[in-house]
Amino acid sequence: MSAPVAFRALPGLPEVEPGADLPQLIREALRAAAIELQSGDVLVIAQKIVSKAEGRQRRLADVAPSTAAVELASTVRKDPRFVQLVLEESSAVVRAVPDILITRHRSGFVMANAGIDRSNLPHAEDTVLLLPLDCDASARALRAAFAPLEIGVIVSDSFGRPWRQGTVNVALGVAGFPAVLDQRGTTDRQGRVMQTTQIALADAVAAGAGLVMGETSQGTPVVHVRGLDFSAPLTDGQSLVRPPAEDLFR
Repeated sequence: MSAPVAFRALPGLPEVEPGADLPQLIREALRAAAIELQSGDVLVIAQKIVSKAEGRQRRLADVAPSTAAVELASTVRKDPRFVQLVLEESSAVVRAVPDILITRHRSGFVMANAGIDRSNLPHAEDTVLLLPLDCDASARALRAAFAPLEIGVIVSDSFGRPWRQGTVNVALGVAGFPAVLDQRGTTDRQGRVMQTTQIALADAVAAGAGLVMGETSQGTPVVHVRGLDFSAPLTDGQSLVRPPAEDLFR
């Protein structure tokens, strides 16, 4: 990838409400930024506004916690109603200690609180936001809205990492872009055959977008990316999920 790669956050997106026409909002932001979308471009879109547009908000007042949620809440010191939603969104609890609840989301992502978040939400004390039902399907639908252009779409979110401080943007849903660059079977400069090398390309792009997207009050949840190489086979976000059978640490 020798050509320059440019990341540009799109300012001016309004607060996204349930049912919003997200592709139209992005088109308007592109016009306002004087960017003409081209085939080969990539849009990195924060999961939060995708979830908002898809109506994935829940009010805690509407949640009745189960006995299991109440017991787990006493361990992790969280609202039992919040814990109930986490359990509903998860296939397994990975770690539960005071102030920390790590689960395997039903989509396979291992993450804190099943990705449920309260930040940057109206009435945040009573309202939480869940991940999209299917992040890859969300990415595909967003990509299709910009046809006939052949663009890539990455739905991203910030993740913590087990052995590193801080969070970094990663790809949850991917469409029209090679999420994983598989270099197994190729050779290095000395002619040695690569046995295990796979590049998490969509995660790398999401991380780059995170530098200009921001994580707090910036209000720029969409990043336009130009200059990336699409030559590798296209794969979706699920190709980035390590199967439980290949978990080396549990």
